[in-house]
Amino acid sequence: MAKPELEFFDPSGIAHDPIDAVEGLTEQILSRDDVTGDYTRMLHFQPGTDTSVMGPQVHDFWEEVWIIEGGIHDISLDQTFTAGMYACRPPGMPHGPWTSVGGCKTFELRHFECK
Repeated sequence: MAKPELEFFDPSGIAHDPIDAVEGLTEQILSRDDVTGDYTRMLHFQPGTDTSVMGPQVHDFWEEVWIIEGGIHDISLDQTFTAGMYACRPPGMPHGPWTSVGGCKTFELRHFECK
């Protein structure tokens, strides 16, 4: 089944599920395609979140990220990214780990290729 058909709605009622490895990092899954694995989520960094324990991330899928609020600092790149910035990461592109002094909210699309 493809992602569900959803008209505008308030996502504040969707649970914030913790990302197991990192305190202060949660996600809200907005929609998911159970066949392909594609999903759309909001990722929330509470103030002071540090993802160093996860190390740099490398995925086998496409990831698009738009920072909606706040900012994150990429430790590997020694660069800070803030609200309004966008990233499009192909499979295999390393990124992170990050810290977020004041907190951050991102909107993310993850695309898995059908095999």
